[in-house]
Amino acid sequence: MNCIIIDDEYPSREELKFLINKYSSINILSEFDNPIDALKYIESCRQLDIIFLDINMPNLDGMTLAKIISKFENKPKIVFVTAYKEYALEAFEIEAEDYILKPYSEDRMKKLLRKLDMQDENVCHHNKITFSNGEKILVVDKNDISCIKASDRKVIICYNHKLFDSKSKFCDLIKDLLNYDNFFQTHRSYVVNLDKITEIDHWFNNTYLLVLRGVKEKIPVSRNYIKEFRKRMKI
Repeated sequence: MNCIIIDDEYPSREELKFLINKYSSINILSEFDNPIDALKYIESCRQLDIIFLDINMPNLDGMTLAKIISKFENKPKIVFVTAYKEYALEAFEIEAEDYILKPYSEDRMKKLLRKLDMQDENVCHHNKITFSNGEKILVVDKNDISCIKASDRKVIICYNHKLFDSKSKFCDLIKDLLNYDNFFQTHRSYVVNLDKITEIDHWFNNTYLLVLRGVKEKIPVSRNYIKEFRKRMKI
């Protein structure tokens, strides 16, 4: 689980970093004293899970920033860490994860960080998928899947540079995967892991062919999915 800290006061950032490192396994990607710089970073970062956010800051206050972020398609959790109690109702209206008042106790922050760690452990636990492969049932990590293809009444899973046939129905298999931000259906017969894309080639009718890590064939993006694909890949 990854986070950033947005607070214009250096001592506050240092204290928060110390507690995060002491009481959790959360990885601190970056810290900002300028909310506008932070917003640019958030818009480009696909691996961000949590934002620790102050409210009273110059140029752009934390509540306004949080409302902008709350409209993102893939929005990280927001934890307000502030001296201003009067914004608590607004915070929970935009579904903030927590609202912590300064000066906070170490115990208060410890409980929050451990709760966030437990949520991450639950996500990791459910990050597995099973599918039948001959006489075996394989259990794989979703993040290791490059793509899934429906072909001739069977399903082919490209996983860890290998191909496996599955007796599972394509529609059943992809239903769960499409709930994850990094999976996308590019064609009625293909679902790809966006994180595995290494090259996007132009094809006819303004469509694309995708080169995926560990997959020999190029994967088509059909016209029905091209608009959303461009949006997801920020093309």
